[in-house]
Amino acid sequence: MTMDMNKTGSFDVGLTWSNSFARLGPDFFTSLAPHPLPEPYWVGRSLSVAHTLGLDAGWLDSDELLHVLTGNQPLRGTQPLASVYSGHQFGHWAGQLGDGRAILLGETGGLEVQLKGAGLTPYSRMGDGRAVLRSSIREFLCSEAMQGLGIATSRALCVTGSDAPIRRETTETAAVVTRVAPSFVRFGHFEHFSHSGQHDQLKILADYVIERFYPECRTRTDFEANPYANLLQCVSERTAQMVAQWQAVGFCHGVMNTDNMSILGLTIDYGPFQFLDGYNPGHICNHSDNQGRYAFNKQPNIAYWNLYCLGQALLPLIGEQGLAMAALESYKTVFPAAFEALMCAKLGLIDTSTDTAPADRALIEDVLKLLASERVDYTIFWRRLSHSNSGSDAQAVRDLFVDRNGIAAWLLRYSARTNQIDRRVAADLMLKTNPKFVLRNHLGEQAIRTAKLKDFSQVSTLLMLLESPFDEHPDFEEHAGFPPDWASSIEISCSS
Repeated sequence: MTMDMNKTGSFDVGLTWSNSFARLGPDFFTSLAPHPLPEPYWVGRSLSVAHTLGLDAGWLDSDELLHVLTGNQPLRGTQPLASVYSGHQFGHWAGQLGDGRAILLGETGGLEVQLKGAGLTPYSRMGDGRAVLRSSIREFLCSEAMQGLGIATSRALCVTGSDAPIRRETTETAAVVTRVAPSFVRFGHFEHFSHSGQHDQLKILADYVIERFYPECRTRTDFEANPYANLLQCVSERTAQMVAQWQAVGFCHGVMNTDNMSILGLTIDYGPFQFLDGYNPGHICNHSDNQGRYAFNKQPNIAYWNLYCLGQALLPLIGEQGLAMAALESYKTVFPAAFEALMCAKLGLIDTSTDTAPADRALIEDVLKLLASERVDYTIFWRRLSHSNSGSDAQAVRDLFVDRNGIAAWLLRYSARTNQIDRRVAADLMLKTNPKFVLRNHLGEQAIRTAKLKDFSQVSTLLMLLESPFDEHPDFEEHAGFPPDWASSIEISCSS
């Protein structure tokens, strides 16, 4: 693939671009170009995302594309814009928000490409429209880590950096993340037009989302064949599946505001996230979350609360409160069923049925209580249990607990259950379900520290491991070990 600059000064990477969101009309966005940053440099690049976009890997070494994806040069065929939305933040109506530092370039191959940290927009409020290096590295790595885990997520093509100073609690340096998703439409987009009484625009947006992503909502006979109630149900079910995956893998999002919730059930807006180290159901990963609204064990209920807000926003289109509530009801059945299925897979229970369900459910509940009582490392426990089912001694599992009698009694019950199934098949399922590598806070912090010194090797290493987190990677055992003592002092907040 070649890259050329045309007479207008824009670059051409040989892709076909469109922008279906721009066709919604000027009420939905503001057209504007990214703001440049001086002397950019590559920080991290995903060959996997490049392949998904249909880009040759070689372009990721190009100085021209480096400038394009930092916002310094236009890309031919794109229509840069920032969209407007509103939302509830920490449970309170925040009014108009919008893309305060994200600029959508357009879509190619059915995927939207967005620059996060590309400068001021009309929706920046009091912000500077920039992102800093530390948060950009975290978002880049976690997007690809979630993809590797099989969890619905936005993707990240690359991070570019600049030594331009950015003021947060201290002075940091700037960065831009190139994000990719089928759509970045959020619950807050619907809230914006509903709350402001712009019901024509609300219908335009809902019809756009249905046409592109939920065409089945036009033909389903649920809810009196109401396509907007069907949309709410579909979004509820996708969100339930996503949050079940979060809870099963031990992922804390940290800031589940309605403007951070994807209409497609994707994990988006990686800010103060964390993968659990020790299993603490009440863990609060966001240092700014003083009330613990977004604690790990509250995520399922918060997701439903957010869906209720979406239902309220769609009510002018749905027409009846009862239909909206009925559409939301599926969340209450899909989430627990999805979570239980995922936890059974983590245990290697491949023959679940109505007969075994009560005992299996008790096994899940009891082991989570054991893990919580001693704050046992969540990822290491499940990986060691996987290996014990593939023939390793269960002693490594028992060694994680002070309460040896408690874990011994549970392991005895678990062994009796797994004796009923093919252990080799169960172990294979477990090793493909329980990751060896997750993006722990201390690993991200180490990569950030070296990146600040212009050493990006840790970023590359983590990306490689997180893209295939279920593989053994025997040369990188230290990345799968217990967190160091200093990891507990890392504070992650909404500031980025």
